Amino acid sequence: MPPVGESWRDILAPQAIDLAMLVLFMAVALTSFFLKSKRLKYTSLVFAVGYMGFMKSHLISVVDIFGVIARDLPVVKYNITYYIFGVFVVASTVLWGRLYCGRICAFGALTQLMDAILPSKLRVTVPRTIEQRAAWIKFGLLAFVVVYFIATRNLLVYQYVEPFWMFSLFGTTPMWIGLGVLLVATVFVRNLYCRFLCPVGAMLGVISNLTVFKIKRWSECKTCKICEKTCEWGAIRGPLIVKTECVRCDDCERLYMDQKKCPHWLIQLKVRPSAPKPAPAVPSIQA
Repeated sequence: MPPVGESWRDILAPQAIDLAMLVLFMAVALTSFFLKSKRLKYTSLVFAVGYMGFMKSHLISVVDIFGVIARDLPVVKYNITYYIFGVFVVASTVLWGRLYCGRICAFGALTQLMDAILPSKLRVTVPRTIEQRAAWIKFGLLAFVVVYFIATRNLLVYQYVEPFWMFSLFGTTPMWIGLGVLLVATVFVRNLYCRFLCPVGAMLGVISNLTVFKIKRWSECKTCKICEKTCEWGAIRGPLIVKTECVRCDDCERLYMDQKKCPHWLIQLKVRPSAPKPAPAVPSIQA
């Protein structure tokens, strides 16, 4: 209960706009995800950069992990948006995987928008063997910062492993130079930070092993490489979806439902050329 003289109306009124904006943002993100709408997905990405990034600077950070470890989190009633957002991120990860990384994180949204705007000829394809090994770097960084914080209780280590401070515009000159180098590198290696360096992505990757609703796969996915070659995150290896790397970007899901591109449907039509278009069936394997 609020203290004497302080009503729930007094507590909620200053937070009402933020709560409404957060609910709207989560609704857009989830709607884009369920409808597999590319247009709504980019709307969500722009919303993430503009509102969650520059307006609120509200991103899940290793600082939040430190707060859980130290049991030093904000007072609930004065930070309702903070807790709703945190619960949403964890719950969505358990339900669907790294949805947060794919369309909600402001920095990840920024790099995906860069990737959509910049010419594809600038990109360098990272060899698969290097990509798979480099993906472990973020897990090493997560372990390092957690151990370092437990030993020192120094919160400021976050600024050396996360570029999220950029949305607050408070970095030092060396920090801005480092950010510039990272963003330039991202021009050539798509989603560089999110794929290889983000400790929060690593933590959500660990949680994603609990994912309830997995991406469905056709039996033809055992031999087909179309989705594997299309995946920008290195999350598809043959018929398997690597849950720790998948950010539910929808690309492979749109492909496997496309009756003009997916080999599953093309085979069905070839076997039964005179039959009407097949109704969606339950895929035979899951990853």
